[in-house]
Amino acid sequence: MIDPIQILEQYYPKNSDIHYILLIHSEHVRDKALAIAARNPDLRLDLDFIAEAAMLHDIGIFMCDAPRIHCFGTHQYIEHGYLGAELLRNDCATIRHALVCERHTGVGISKETIIKNELPLPHRDMLPVMLEEQLICYADKFYSKSQLKETHSLERIRTQLGHFGQSQVTKFDAWHALFER
Repeated sequence: MIDPIQILEQYYPKNSDIHYILLIHSEHVRDKALAIAARNPDLRLDLDFIAEAAMLHDIGIFMCDAPRIHCFGTHQYIEHGYLGAELLRNDCATIRHALVCERHTGVGISKETIIKNELPLPHRDMLPVMLEEQLICYADKFYSKSQLKETHSLERIRTQLGHFGQSQVTKFDAWHALFER
């Protein structure tokens, strides 16, 4: 087991605004994912891994330019996943933790989409594969770092994902059917 708080605090000073925002958001994602996992014991999900990875999934945001959430880095926000994955690959976390970071944006991003849209991302598939990754990605859609006290409705999530294509909504709906049965 790893201590995600100890890892986060290497990059996020205690008592800073971004530390607070990241912790609250990550706790929301973790708690939703764990509640769903508890309701679905037949999926045999790794609860310790879910708890750790959910807390670390957004570790790369500080490197991005997102002043609204107190991030003043030089990268575009869409890059926070793979940047966080690089941090975790160099830390004591496992490759699985890093993959959650890299693959959680939207409902995942395909290599084809990255190239077609000229996104500032490495040219590889960044799609959640393991059920635990998919669950964390699903739970993440319900919470925003800029609106910490809100839980997004299914309709709002579908609308937001719809801006990136119907396939995003279809994948989210499949996860909803799997996890919320």
